Amino acid sequence: MKILGIGNAIVDVICKVDDNYIIKNNLSKGTMKLFFDETEFNNLLTNLKIEKTVSGGSVANSIVGISQLGEKVGFIGKVSDDEFGIKYEEGLKKENVKYFYSKKKEELPTGTCLILITPDSERTMCAFLGTAGKINDHDIDSSIIQKSEITFLEGYLWDEGDPRKAFDKAIGSANKVAMSLSDQFCVDRHKPHFLELVKNKLDIIFANEQEITSLIGAKDFSEVINFSKQLNKLIVVTRGEKGAVAIQNEEIAESGIFRNLKIVDLTGAGDLFAAGFLHGYVNKFSINESLKKGTEMSSKVIQQIGARL
Repeated sequence: MKILGIGNAIVDVICKVDDNYIIKNNLSKGTMKLFFDETEFNNLLTNLKIEKTVSGGSVANSIVGISQLGEKVGFIGKVSDDEFGIKYEEGLKKENVKYFYSKKKEELPTGTCLILITPDSERTMCAFLGTAGKINDHDIDSSIIQKSEITFLEGYLWDEGDPRKAFDKAIGSANKVAMSLSDQFCVDRHKPHFLELVKNKLDIIFANEQEITSLIGAKDFSEVINFSKQLNKLIVVTRGEKGAVAIQNEEIAESGIFRNLKIVDLTGAGDLFAAGFLHGYVNKFSINESLKKGTEMSSKVIQQIGARL
């Protein structure tokens, strides 16, 4: 298998809202908020029109994208044997993703993420992890990881207790490890742990400019470049309208964004960037070619995914 993803198995519930909804519910536009109270989370759903449900989660989205590019891929993520859990498994199978998890009835329901899309195409996410957040080392099959060229993890998965044990087992079994820092919320919450992972345990790191800057306390992007050069790692940073940069030792590659795009939805663009880059990487593209493939994939999701809603 080329790439195995391990992450939070989340059913994405996509809804279109106006800015007043964001303000009324005390949400921070363009960020991800994690809910721990199931009742509080369910209250957000009141009067919302659901446009679409998708088998999601950040790494799962990337794995689906890599599958669509023709690679053999798999995914491990914890769901419950409930309605959403069944739909989640069916959704991955339709995308030719091998699902390495045997669901059973859990105390908590399958995880859910509200993706609230405002008229400017910005996404605000509200997640209730449910049983996805209870993943543990017993849910991780080391033999599957050892047969994969790259194991791709997400920062959203990392947490103290059982999830960390699952994370550590995955890293310890992997041939090569890639990880997305996921969100500035995750970086700020787990900064010492993420920094230790980046320095000592990961081979490929995906981040946006805000996340990597926050992680290392950089004042400007030149400090990010200098930090990355010192590591024997591949650091891939997306920079919005400035494009993307990859740094590996003294090699620095840059790719601009696709201009004149008709932006209809930004949902999943970062996940599909990672998919395109990893597809290029496992097929021995140059770093610059891999960056361009990531940019191509992200531009397609920006223009096409929202148009299907």
